[in-house]
Amino acid sequence: MKQIVVISGKGGTGKTVITASLAALSKNKVMADCDVDAADLHLLLEPKIQHRQEFRSGSTASIDQEKCIKCGKCRDVCRFSAVKVWSSDKQEAILGEKDADCKFEIDSVSCEGCAFCHFACPSGAIEMVENISGEYFVSDTRFGSMVHAKLGVAEENSGKLVSLVRNKAKKLAEEQKSDWIIIDGSPGIGCPVIASLSGADCAIVVTEPTLSGLHDASRVIEVAKHFGILTKVIINKYDLNLEMTSKIESFCQDKKISLLGKISFDKAVVNAMVDGKTIIEYEDGKTKNEIIKIWENIKKEISEKDAKS
Repeated sequence: MKQIVVISGKGGTGKTVITASLAALSKNKVMADCDVDAADLHLLLEPKIQHRQEFRSGSTASIDQEKCIKCGKCRDVCRFSAVKVWSSDKQEAILGEKDADCKFEIDSVSCEGCAFCHFACPSGAIEMVENISGEYFVSDTRFGSMVHAKLGVAEENSGKLVSLVRNKAKKLAEEQKSDWIIIDGSPGIGCPVIASLSGADCAIVVTEPTLSGLHDASRVIEVAKHFGILTKVIINKYDLNLEMTSKIESFCQDKKISLLGKISFDKAVVNAMVDGKTIIEYEDGKTKNEIIKIWENIKKEISEKDAKS
């Protein structure tokens, strides 16, 4: 079983479109959408959810009003101003003011879950409650099984959720005796990208012929190489700027990184997305043929790597 992760140094390079196309071409595989902050692979693959489960991560303080002695120590120690004191007339009391009927509450948006108030509370009135930060799903698609997730609005720990998606996809692939795991990774170089790359057999960096495309691709390539992952490059919409395409090709040669292929700009790709299809399903044309060649190159290079090792 081989794990192929498609990443990009920046958003908008066509990473998900190419991932969906590889999913359409590959046989006996499981797919995983690890772009949990802004998941969109499901828009093309139209998954039918078979299993869903809450994702819990981090914690927020909560005050038990029956135990609270209204000493104010929690507000004194909270550096995030998450402890609010409401007076009997339901107005927020200013620092140092409170009345006999005041009520201490935690603002869940401001709370960072550090638990300082929990340890400082002399009456044990503050508990740390685990957050429901999102959901993950196991679904069926027309191309096979897919594991994907949705991170809640303004929630953190997306790297942890990516790792969960990866582990579930690997377990499912082992159960189904799949040959491939096709992964739509996160853009950028942060924690979700590192979690997407962990344990991958090959990282495919999708870039576009712009100065920012080259700059950001070079950063994520360094991240992948740091973890010793076989790294390849695809230049998407290469014919929009042939000068920059030439610079990216030179960069790949200097870094001894294989260029899997170049995909030309094609309005048919947009039309296919509007129809909810991959370009592989939509029509026979140059873009489809280019991606088929790229997939054949991926299989060839992984086979050569296995033969050497």
